[in-house]
Amino acid sequence: MIRLVKTPTYLRKSPPNMKRIACIALVCLHSLCLAEDKISQGYKLIWADEFEKAGRPNPANWVFEQGYQRNKELQWYQEQNAFCENGRIIIEGRKKRIKNPNYVSGSKDWKTNREYIEYTSACMTTKDLHSWKYGRFEIKAKITSGAGLWPAIWTLGIEGQWPNNGEVDILECYHGKILANACWGTEKPYSPKWKGSNKPITSFNDPKWEEKFHVWRMDWDEKEMKLYVDDILLNTVDLTKTLNAKGTPKNPFQQPHYLLINLAIGGQAAGEPKGTPFPTRYEIDYVRIYQKAK
Repeated sequence: MIRLVKTPTYLRKSPPNMKRIACIALVCLHSLCLAEDKISQGYKLIWADEFEKAGRPNPANWVFEQGYQRNKELQWYQEQNAFCENGRIIIEGRKKRIKNPNYVSGSKDWKTNREYIEYTSACMTTKDLHSWKYGRFEIKAKITSGAGLWPAIWTLGIEGQWPNNGEVDILECYHGKILANACWGTEKPYSPKWKGSNKPITSFNDPKWEEKFHVWRMDWDEKEMKLYVDDILLNTVDLTKTLNAKGTPKNPFQQPHYLLINLAIGGQAAGEPKGTPFPTRYEIDYVRIYQKAK
């Protein structure tokens, strides 16, 4: 049986009593309703990570980026900043000065001209392990939108050079806004065409919004992609209009994509993390991939 809602930790560990039994019954009923809802829409769960085993993330599901990667961001990516506890995976952003092992005196490359690393974080990805073409992608997570923080859930196509391979930002958050975007290639290398949207966190009218978990979702078929948070539609991308101007593939959203989940710090979009307390946590409760039952 596929369990679609986790039993809270306190229910798994507390002594038996009638209140506990009643709570478990409600959780099971809610789980059954969600399962029936997915079935009624024709979806079948094909892959998931529930992060139930404490410690290191499952290496059969995730690989980790290492070092400085993109956008002149401040963080050094390393696997040890991601760990599972209490049925969740935590990506922890830390402020810690350490020597940059790739430092080159006088270098003009932003990855090598920094003598010291000031921040560390993690980027986990299913690249070369798992990829999917079409389906429903659901990720339940809790984010923090402090200055300079840039949590993200996104996908990249398995073929083509960026942005020709296609990028989908199921979630980006910086400067107090939730973004849901897609991009593909233009005539100019490394210059994408974007179909984007953004929604201020204040527009949810919930002062405790960042204290709660939310479900980010992409529904993707051969015609379009729709991006949601908590069933609120953020963006619709018409796949008849996402053709690369030149190069391959012709349409980057008609190929399998792999998943990335990361917490960036600083960089060209997020700005400086002034006043943001560290360490900071980005928590993911589950990742689930559904496809239409055949």
